[in-house]
Amino acid sequence: MEFERSSGIFLHLTSLPSPDGVGTLGDPAEQFVDYLAAAGQGLWQICPLGPTDGAFGNSPYQTHSSFAGNPLLVSLDELVADGWLTDDDLADRPDFDGHWVEYDRVGEYKQRKLRTAFDRFRETAGESENRALDEFAADNDSWLADYALFRALKAHFGGDGWTQWPADAKQRDPDALARYRDELSEEIRFREFVQFCFDRQWRRVHEYANEHGVRIIGDMPIYMGMDSADVWANPELFDLNDDNEPAAVAGMPTNPSGDGTGQRWGNPLYDWDAMAADGYEWWIERFEALLSRVDITRVDHFKGFESYWAIPADAPTAADGEWREGPGRALFEAVESALGELPIIVENLGGITPELRELRESLGAPGMNVALYADWCTEDHMYMPHVYPQDSVAYTSTHDTNTVMGWYRDEISDRQRDCLHFYMDSDGHEINWAVVEAVWAADSIFAITQMQDLLGLGGETRFNTPGTAEGNWTWRITEDGYDQGVAQRLRNVTERHARD
Repeated sequence: MEFERSSGIFLHLTSLPSPDGVGTLGDPAEQFVDYLAAAGQGLWQICPLGPTDGAFGNSPYQTHSSFAGNPLLVSLDELVADGWLTDDDLADRPDFDGHWVEYDRVGEYKQRKLRTAFDRFRETAGESENRALDEFAADNDSWLADYALFRALKAHFGGDGWTQWPADAKQRDPDALARYRDELSEEIRFREFVQFCFDRQWRRVHEYANEHGVRIIGDMPIYMGMDSADVWANPELFDLNDDNEPAAVAGMPTNPSGDGTGQRWGNPLYDWDAMAADGYEWWIERFEALLSRVDITRVDHFKGFESYWAIPADAPTAADGEWREGPGRALFEAVESALGELPIIVENLGGITPELRELRESLGAPGMNVALYADWCTEDHMYMPHVYPQDSVAYTSTHDTNTVMGWYRDEISDRQRDCLHFYMDSDGHEINWAVVEAVWAADSIFAITQMQDLLGLGGETRFNTPGTAEGNWTWRITEDGYDQGVAQRLRNVTERHARD
């Protein structure tokens, strides 16, 4: 797809300022759209929107569904406006931390209020509102029926992962599922209601963004978590054994520490032959669902579509894995045949091979370049902004790296720092803005910065550290962070480098 030269900010929804202890849809999201517009930005990049779980560190890349929305993102104030909560219902709203998401406290509080809203909906909803919920459930039946039952069963079995459920539920015995649907009908309806609320609120935000000249870049992780409705409902599409346990799991043969153990992510792998046999229908539905919510999507770990590292499920590290051939262009051809031209960018960082480059270029999808990865002492290094090709997305930093200031202060060597100063023609003062300027000046079709980099924040505000299980995904901006001087400065940089 042809894109126009533009720029934007990465800030996940959970990081927005909000009285609910976590960023939400509704006014918090629209307030950030207003800030983007004031800063002259046309792009807002976010992480995946799926339901997260404390058992997996609240990572948006390990969700219970590739289709469902995260209940934590539902705005309670919007439910007041809809008449399903009252101001009195929110009178006991805790004094949440404004700088960090306290996931346990937020989750417990949000669940109580969502159940109150559901109870009031059942008591007061008229014919049109019930019909709207029914129509939503029918329109999304291909994933919602399984997801709602999955979440109801998970609650019924004390939060256990589905591989620990009784055999009839784990193996999806038809008679047992019919019985569970009857026994858990109220819980299933509640899960449908929450997704209905998320969908209504999200679509309002998306429309508001587009009306203000902002396009939203979503994110599609390549793999699903094992404890997800997707794997439970479609075991035949995954590389599982007869007991529906993984035969092999995902990862990579190398890791940043260089200790030889690699990265063992643990996600179940796909049975690509089975997916090809049905024309990649699950992927078509997945792209269609995400692209109905966003304008562009980033495809995570694009390497895995060309070739992927398969680790025996009983292997303790990634070292015993092997490379296997991915679906390649055939998957994307099937999706494009069904949906038309795909507005995608791809995460092609690390392990760039000729085969990977050929696949990306055949799709016409821009790849990623991150300034923090540059060797500033090597002339024309591939991650120096002046060498970025047009078919790329230039980043100051990403959600998986340190912030520019954190990297500058704590990670680079004195020699690299000196070379950086020479490259940027800078003495190091406001080096974050020097990096923004260089990234915005690149030929890349898109330029993206994290909000932390605009504000000159250090490593304490880093959003995620790969390979760690705790302390991630928690940083939040406060309303004071929406500095209008910073917005005007970014607008000036954007105009100077002819980005929308």
